[in-house]
Amino acid sequence: MTQVLVIGAHPDDETLGVGGTMVKHLARGDRVSVLIVTDGVTARHDETKAQQRAAVEACRILGVSDVRFGGLPDQRLDHLPLLEVIEPIARVVKDLQPSILYTHHGGDVNQDHRVVFQASLVAARPVNRSSVTELYCYEVASSTDWAPPLDAWQFNPNHFVDIGPHLRKKIDAAAAYAKTFQTEIPPYPHPRSLRAIDVYANRRGIQVGMEAAEAFMLLRRLA
Repeated sequence: MTQVLVIGAHPDDETLGVGGTMVKHLARGDRVSVLIVTDGVTARHDETKAQQRAAVEACRILGVSDVRFGGLPDQRLDHLPLLEVIEPIARVVKDLQPSILYTHHGGDVNQDHRVVFQASLVAARPVNRSSVTELYCYEVASSTDWAPPLDAWQFNPNHFVDIGPHLRKKIDAAAAYAKTFQTEIPPYPHPRSLRAIDVYANRRGIQVGMEAAEAFMLLRRLA
């Protein structure tokens, strides 16, 4: 049985980026855990409990029961020493000993995503017999796709996961985030709308001859 860890900066990142893939991991008998690093909302308001409830509900729909919260301040990770962001990630990595780790892309528009990417690289570095043998970056609608057209910012996927049988569950999980204090699911054509989630999955699927897919950048695989 393989232990999988999905790291998200905010509640909803995990579902938007890895929702279908998490269902697929669970279907083949893997264990999946989620770590959400920040509260996700205090840059806008103080209603953090609704955000946590939505995250737990979204993950429950996907089949994930182990959801952990780092509690760091939303949209302020770039003001913290990097070590303070590494520490909660490293603790979970040490506790779970995941073989597969999914984290943000380093070129996302959102600065929290970029910091979590950097912290994840350190927490999963291949030293001291690290358990992480596969390290992936995922994309998040309205952040990865809004990056400028510069080489260092571009998300260039080289790993695609067929989520056709699981797309409906991913969309249902994302709908849980409509119940937050300020909805995280705007109307179409916003990239985080439910209809757009379907469009994104179809687009990635078309690239590789599938009906629906999630795309990743494989950063490291140890044989």
